[in-house]
Amino acid sequence: MTIIGIICEYNPFHNGHIYHLQKIKEKYPDSLIILCLNGYFLERGEISVNKKTDKILMALQNNVDIVIELPVIYGTQSADNFALAAVSLLDALNVQKIIFGSETNNINNLMTIAKKQQLSSINIKKFLKEGNSYPKSLLNTLNIKEIKANDLLGISYCKAILNLKSNLELETILRTNNFHDTTSNDKIISAQNIRTKIQNNLNINNYIPAINQNKIIPVNYHLFFNLLKHKILTDNNLSDYLDVTEGIENLLKKAITTSTSYEDFLNKIKSKRYTTNRLQRMLIHIYLGILKKDAHEEIAYIKILGFNSRGKNYLNQNKKNFKLPIKVNKTSLINQYELKASILYDLLTNTNEQLFELKGKPLYINTADNLKVSNQK
Repeated sequence: MTIIGIICEYNPFHNGHIYHLQKIKEKYPDSLIILCLNGYFLERGEISVNKKTDKILMALQNNVDIVIELPVIYGTQSADNFALAAVSLLDALNVQKIIFGSETNNINNLMTIAKKQQLSSINIKKFLKEGNSYPKSLLNTLNIKEIKANDLLGISYCKAILNLKSNLELETILRTNNFHDTTSNDKIISAQNIRTKIQNNLNINNYIPAINQNKIIPVNYHLFFNLLKHKILTDNNLSDYLDVTEGIENLLKKAITTSTSYEDFLNKIKSKRYTTNRLQRMLIHIYLGILKKDAHEEIAYIKILGFNSRGKNYLNQNKKNFKLPIKVNKTSLINQYELKASILYDLLTNTNEQLFELKGKPLYINTADNLKVSNQK
């Protein structure tokens, strides 16, 4: 049996994710798939349009055997830190391969770039100081014209494996669409395209599976903006929060007083150096109260979010051989941030995900009967 890991956010869960899982099963029919899932607030500083609990169940109903948590404290950081945490967790569960979508579908090329980048950190810092974004600085350093979104994340996976000195293998599946395409109407389109269609009040049923067609959650960005505005204007220690650097807190306080919406606020503060994604991550950290000093809190356990009967057997038979315990430390800083994230997510989405976090019990689906869903006791 091949133990395969995947790393996903499912924002939202769509036809491309079904394709990804089906392709894995076609190539590795005996595989056990472990998903490291980012939940409420995401790597690009966005707020999930699918509830965490819905994402867990939809994954389990589509060939995933075990779902584990990527803690929000890492899931909202930039690609390298996001990838390092996710790869570390999968490695701790003795995963043998991580399979991800790629625009180039050339893992050797991505690993070569990762190794070059590790030797080029000084040059990258030079371009960053000149006011370039991280992706642009990387391209300039390596003298490459373009690296597309999933390949960029794939390079971060490669670097994580190199840093961990892990025996994990990486494998790619060729993407069928462009991440930045927001106009295509093919059956499989990018999550960004789907989110753009949601924002424009367009029907997305052709692009998501039937099980997700009544589960898209409207996010109250008007409330988010007002809560963020209150915190920025009343907090005198904004520089303590993760990613608030170089005195940008002064610009935040000035710009938000004249902004009429979250989108307007972003437009006022973005620049060549401060890209939209970087700013969105920063603002999520302010909203959640994630401090710089907590950003690299050690991951001391693996939180199991859900499993089927095959996954349950794997956990029971191998738990003594995992590199981390699978028992949650409820008093840990990481768990406290996750609970806080669920509360603040519920405020913006009118959901009750906090209850799932408080119960602390993984969701369970019987492999032989995917309709049988319960809280595992």
